[in-house]
Amino acid sequence: MTIPQNSFKRALLEGRQQVGLWCSLPGSYVAEAVAGSGFDWLLFDTEHSPGDPLTVLSQLQAVAPYAVSPVVRPASNDTVLIKRFLDIGAQTLLVPYVQNADEARQAVAAMRYPPAGVRGVSGLTRATRFGRAAGYAERASEELCLLVQIETVEALASLEEIAAVEGVDGAFIGPADLAASLGHVGEPGHPDVVAAVEDAIRRIRACGKPAGILTPDTAFAERCITLGTTFTAVAIDVGILARTSEKIAAQFKSK
Repeated sequence: MTIPQNSFKRALLEGRQQVGLWCSLPGSYVAEAVAGSGFDWLLFDTEHSPGDPLTVLSQLQAVAPYAVSPVVRPASNDTVLIKRFLDIGAQTLLVPYVQNADEARQAVAAMRYPPAGVRGVSGLTRATRFGRAAGYAERASEELCLLVQIETVEALASLEEIAAVEGVDGAFIGPADLAASLGHVGEPGHPDVVAAVEDAIRRIRACGKPAGILTPDTAFAERCITLGTTFTAVAIDVGILARTSEKIAAQFKSK
């Protein structure tokens, strides 16, 4: 038995656009329902949702039969959390709030076994197919993908240094937190925020790394793709549920 290939990582390396859906609802049933919708990747969030390694495990299992790539966001750049998500089979992680090159190197180290990193070793995890994946320890890093979030003024100032860290496979702009850091909390569409996001995309691409973003604004998502984002999340599951249910209720209550 071999290590599963990370098709998401390969797509990024080949420069193929990957359109994603942000999943804040922690249920496996919802994950399976959207897995066949046609998105290239699903982001399972545990930073701003009640998700945790156990709920993510069920989500990974639910979407495994589908042609969609799961990406997991840990709650923080924490070595133990990263280890737990890797051990349950996550191959691509989006690590939030990376402020500088040292924090990027910390995330890389958490993704790799010694001597290249500090990831703890266990031979009987879901990631190793419970000990059946030949050569997992030696080859794991080939299929793991690390994305880091750029979401503060400090991170923007260190963007090139962060992107240059060996083992960082892509950089993701977080518009909501970036807006707050720029003094426009709750206003991701503010002209200053939009300008900073667009400039960051250009800078990431100039570094030769894939750039990503989340925006439910269709026009801005298309603008970001034009500027060069390679992994672009265009909707959030809980947002779809809340806003669509409101529209249906309003349609009938207005009669």
